[in-house]
Amino acid sequence: MADQFPELKPAARILLGPGPSNVHPRVMKAMASPVVGHLDPDFVKVMEDIKRMLRIVFRTENEITFPVSGTGSAGMETVMANLIEDGDEVVTGVHGVFGTRLAESAGRLGARVHKVEADWGRVIEPAQIEAALKAAKNPKLVAIVHAETSTGIHQPIEEISELAHRYGAMFAIDAVTSLGCVPVEIDQWKIDACYSCTQKGIGAPPGLSPVTFGPRAMESIRKRKTKCRSWYFDVALIEQYWGPDRLYHHTAPITMNYALYEALRIVIEEGLETRWRRHRANAAAFQAGARGMGLELAAQEGYRLPQLSTIAVPAGIDEMKVRAALLRLFNIEIAGGLGPLKGKIWRVGLMGEGSRRENVMLILNALEEILGSMGFEIARGRALSAADRAYIAQGLGVGEPPSGD
Repeated sequence: MADQFPELKPAARILLGPGPSNVHPRVMKAMASPVVGHLDPDFVKVMEDIKRMLRIVFRTENEITFPVSGTGSAGMETVMANLIEDGDEVVTGVHGVFGTRLAESAGRLGARVHKVEADWGRVIEPAQIEAALKAAKNPKLVAIVHAETSTGIHQPIEEISELAHRYGAMFAIDAVTSLGCVPVEIDQWKIDACYSCTQKGIGAPPGLSPVTFGPRAMESIRKRKTKCRSWYFDVALIEQYWGPDRLYHHTAPITMNYALYEALRIVIEEGLETRWRRHRANAAAFQAGARGMGLELAAQEGYRLPQLSTIAVPAGIDEMKVRAALLRLFNIEIAGGLGPLKGKIWRVGLMGEGSRRENVMLILNALEEILGSMGFEIARGRALSAADRAYIAQGLGVGEPPSGD
């Protein structure tokens, strides 16, 4: 009977999509550590260190900072379910799949949702948010995606945070694709609540969602008129497990917390500023190389994510065949578009451990070869030359890796 189910041997892919990204060997080694109880003294020490390291990465002093047991979507549910009660007015930014999810989540929780929309691939302007805040009678929350994974847009948020607070609302952001890749300044930008994930910029496998709640958010949670609709994601309960009381709430995924612990150690060893600089350098080179071979970038100029580039599929090219060829010939995974961008773009991720100069050159060379074989006119070698020039323009010589590699 056992012969029907062979030993697990998944391929070791080069993950250059929107996540998950490749994982450092140190993180994989940490996951092989002995499993202990969820209240074992050794694990409690791990929990405390994870909270301390997450505060460093979130750039916050928030006491209520911990990893939710679940993926990034669990973090979204945690933030929204704890901050929203029936009838609350919530302003949500919608300019992609994950902004749409924010609005859907708020609506399911009984909020009166004011959706502020922009074309996919463009930012939401602060004036649009202010108009929605003016239209609301008593806005409680503004929620927006910082790094829109479906479009490659890097949404400016500082002015929107100021507007939210001016109108008496809290401000929450989705940092699923931004934390560990680009600046996320929780305290400086006065963000009241934020959630992220482990499998992108942090560099661990998927399975946990780091969250942080500021004083205004916690005051709101403690003054709720009704209980949080989710028992599992109720911060008032979870904080008693992650806090000094250590009251049993659920069995934390021990091995995933080991992974997060080691991934955060790697982030802090590299240094946040150095890590952000590495992502910018590799993105600049990749995007220059893509343009060099005649491809167009899909996201709004000036607001493109360094960790996730969106490339417009050229006319006459079957985007699924290109992705299949990348996987078959080069062992590289990238992603296609979602929603209205399905079939129209590729999403290429250079995040966390995957943001490396050798990956930039590999994906450019692979795209050049595959697209050329499909009839797309390319001057061979132009992409790699453009990428090298971009590195040199940033003070990096030919073959010299960005800091942190």
